[in-house]
Amino acid sequence: MKTIVIIDYGLGNLRSVFRGIERCGGVPVISSDIEVLRSAEAVILPGVGAFRDGMEQLGEMKDALLDAARSVPVLGICLGMQMMLEWSEEHGMHKGLCLIPGTVRRFPRQPGFKVPHMGWNTLELVQPDNPLLEGFSGGEYVYFVHSYYAETIPGYSLTTTDYISQFSSAICRDNAYGVQFHPEKSGAVGLGILKNFIGLI
Repeated sequence: MKTIVIIDYGLGNLRSVFRGIERCGGVPVISSDIEVLRSAEAVILPGVGAFRDGMEQLGEMKDALLDAARSVPVLGICLGMQMMLEWSEEHGMHKGLCLIPGTVRRFPRQPGFKVPHMGWNTLELVQPDNPLLEGFSGGEYVYFVHSYYAETIPGYSLTTTDYISQFSSAICRDNAYGVQFHPEKSGAVGLGILKNFIGLI
């Protein structure tokens, strides 16, 4: 059994992520304890809300998370993915965890499109051979809720999605993985992502 620590920093759908990991055969632990985080076999950084609040709430867990990313798989979900990048322009410029190069940008206003981007949309595979995407062929639907998106270079983009413009909907660098969508709310496709993440351990 593979123990996966879901970081509790006051923001995120902890219980739904917990249940998703359980359904995929992992052993989830919700914790804000730094020592528990340091002993994890894998880490999930969930998140819902504003970038600056997320970074502030992470507090002393930040260093433990960065240490973990050097040796075990780490998955950021939604805000958690955005926090993995270098910068966010949400309510001013704020520094992120710098695990993956890139900047968090707000969707521009465009007639006919609502912001936040909310609902089901498709994934197009940029790196189909990445183990996080095993069993995927492109065109799978996943569930999004976000007003900001990741701007990164193609080398770090695993999937893209079209909404107003094309953006990176899943990213990766070394042990750090991020998904802008909510796998815990994306049915069988989302569970496939979580199962593949567990398989990285």
